[in-house]
Amino acid sequence: ARGVRDFLLPFLSDRRVVDVSRWLWWPLLHGLILPLRSRRVAKAYAQIWQPGGSPLLVVSRQQQQALQASLQAEGRDEPVELAMSYGEPSLNQAWQQLSRQGVTEVLLLPLYPHYSSTTTASVFDGWSQVMAREHRLPDMHFVAGYHDHPLYIAALSQSVRQHWQQSGQGHLLFSFHGIPQRYAQRGDPYALQCQATAQLVAEHLGLSSEQWSLAFQSRFGREPWLQPYTDETLKQLAHSGVKRLDIICPGFAADCLETLEEIAEEGKQTFLAAGGEQYHYIAALNAEPAHIQLLSALVSAQLPN
Repeated sequence: ARGVRDFLLPFLSDRRVVDVSRWLWWPLLHGLILPLRSRRVAKAYAQIWQPGGSPLLVVSRQQQQALQASLQAEGRDEPVELAMSYGEPSLNQAWQQLSRQGVTEVLLLPLYPHYSSTTTASVFDGWSQVMAREHRLPDMHFVAGYHDHPLYIAALSQSVRQHWQQSGQGHLLFSFHGIPQRYAQRGDPYALQCQATAQLVAEHLGLSSEQWSLAFQSRFGREPWLQPYTDETLKQLAHSGVKRLDIICPGFAADCLETLEEIAEEGKQTFLAAGGEQYHYIAALNAEPAHIQLLSALVSAQLPN
């Protein structure tokens, strides 16, 4: 639970993530949320933990190594470092590794396909804090998102097709991580980008509007988040007669707690309890070749030889 608390504290202290008054938030965070949520999240992590650590860290390392190999195969020599917004390896640790190698030009590639102030912008904030301590800044490039990149859409579509070839086809539900509704109302483009991704993949797969749905998961707190909610959508689909459901989470570049526990396990229980009969989670793109091809293309677009 201590390790989870060490992650949750900076995460839930980030003003990009929770922007309410500190006078209101700090007592609630330290007195109620951290003690209760740390234990609950630790139990969930215990169910999906891998020998190499959390699934997110394990997969992220695989992605780092695969991207490095892909770039080298193209005759490129840029070093690839991994950094986490919260936890280790940190952005500062990654920069120190690069700095020691004499790097003077950096591409920051947040693995968030869809831009949000709560994620992508927070990565930029974290990088800015690291750079604030530097006397000589490197040349900087930043990928703000890739929600409609043709290689991203193709990779998602390919993963769905492969799943259908192996297990048969059901109603396809796209589940994206949610954000508070008011963030979208004040200009965060995240919701529109999620909808665009789902629409593009559905068109790529030749699906009619009745064959797929979109929802938002992982809401937290009492205020309204982006809707429809995934847990409620799972019940509604089952009640409407959908017996077989395939669910994919395109907003997650790597499988993690929110996909492996919340969607693959809890979501299945919710759907089956509501009358559904078959439920299949389609894995994140992780370190699949098509995903690495996309990441390599993003690097090449920003750092041409």
